[in-house]
Amino acid sequence: MQMVKYAREPADAEKSAKARGSDLRVSFKNMRETCLMLKGMKLAAAQQYLKDVLAMKRCVVFRRFCGGIGRTAQAKNEGSSNGQGRWPKKCAEALLGLLENAKSNAEVRRETLERVAIERVTAISIDWRARMRRMSENYAMHILR
Repeated sequence: MQMVKYAREPADAEKSAKARGSDLRVSFKNMRETCLMLKGMKLAAAQQYLKDVLAMKRCVVFRRFCGGIGRTAQAKNEGSSNGQGRWPKKCAEALLGLLENAKSNAEVRRETLERVAIERVTAISIDWRARMRRMSENYAMHILR
């Protein structure tokens, strides 16, 4: 089993808790925009925000990957300059699981949960080799028919 590597180590390791997800079957572009919305939020506020995204009460603003993204009035309330936003369900569910993991890691370190804030969230692109392997398996199955 390979050692876990993070994109960046925290400045104060004793006062930080980390969580990491790997091989998540979500869109990188949706995950990147959702992660940017969570950066700087407190833990409870981030969890509530993601629950509101799942309930379609608040949207995720798309800033970089916004080609073909529809406009919504909720994006204006989130600070969007172009009014484009979506409600990425799979990303929100994956990030809720990661936040729950980070919360339990902070509890183990005896951190007060009211002060826990999200300092750094990174969305790293998926492993294309695994995707190509899945595609080749599907292609082989179609050939055998």
